[in-house]
Amino acid sequence: MSIRSERKEEHLKLAQMFFNKQKYNSFDQLHLLRPALPETKVDTQILGVEMFKKRVSAPFFINAMTGGSQKSKAVNKALGHVAAKENIAFALGSASILAKEKNQLDSFYVAREEDPDGVLMVNVNPETPIDATKLIIHELKADALQTHLNTVQEIAMPEGDRNFLWLDHIKEMREQIDIPIIIKEVGFGLDAATIHTLKNIGIQYFDIAGSGGTNFAQIENARNSRDVSYLEDIGLPTVVSALMAKKEDVNFIVSGGVRNPLDVLKGLALGGQYVGISNVFLQEYNQNGTEGLEKLISAWKNELAGLIAVYGQSSLASLPQIKKYYDLPLKSQIDQLL
Repeated sequence: MSIRSERKEEHLKLAQMFFNKQKYNSFDQLHLLRPALPETKVDTQILGVEMFKKRVSAPFFINAMTGGSQKSKAVNKALGHVAAKENIAFALGSASILAKEKNQLDSFYVAREEDPDGVLMVNVNPETPIDATKLIIHELKADALQTHLNTVQEIAMPEGDRNFLWLDHIKEMREQIDIPIIIKEVGFGLDAATIHTLKNIGIQYFDIAGSGGTNFAQIENARNSRDVSYLEDIGLPTVVSALMAKKEDVNFIVSGGVRNPLDVLKGLALGGQYVGISNVFLQEYNQNGTEGLEKLISAWKNELAGLIAVYGQSSLASLPQIKKYYDLPLKSQIDQLL
């Protein structure tokens, strides 16, 4: 197994070790005003939404996690099966390894085999050669491309990159890639200035991936001979990052610390088109297999539909109209940064 593949397997192991389903984050400081008399009814049909020209059954999806090793292959096969069964989108983990290790393609392709007609997003780093990226998109029949920005993770990673001159390559991607490109953080949050810069070069989709969920500085620190734990707390809270994206008037996905259907509702109420969930779904699969994950996702759909009714709404489009209020620490951050 190559060093890159070993790293992929270490990431899976450490993500499980550090997983905390009850981890406190900025969603806990955001509150939605609920009418006692909502005059609504529960209807799961309202959850259906179009995503990259395909119809899915819910506005939440399985977000990027893994690929590029034998264990990753088994995980992607299972997640692809669940995505097909529940008709929700699935974003693969970084496929940049394929630029140098083409033999790892099967660890990603199994997801498309399991879900031949569903929404599948592929993921690469911003330095992946354009030709390699095009090949990945073609081989996996991808509906969209996630390009991740992970400077904090790279700095924490013992063998990480130290060159973050990425903008020109992202421009080239935008000019040569003919499917939607989503710029994605990896748990430290997209800031307004970055969103603005990328919006101005034609990027139309963003996955804010704020802090509050999987912490890749923590994961890389566990692999590091030096203590770089001071990097673990420099992320931008998911709620703040979402409000920045909203202010920039871009299409955005809310992810980073989503733990339950109420967090999904809050992400949609903040203006997110979709909500991405990674580690909660991964660990449910680890504990209870594909059947357990299918049951969880099905339950989330029912519970989300129930919450929408409880909060007096009857469509996804109306959710941003829900009145919001914030605990003072989060309100202070919002006031200072927006």
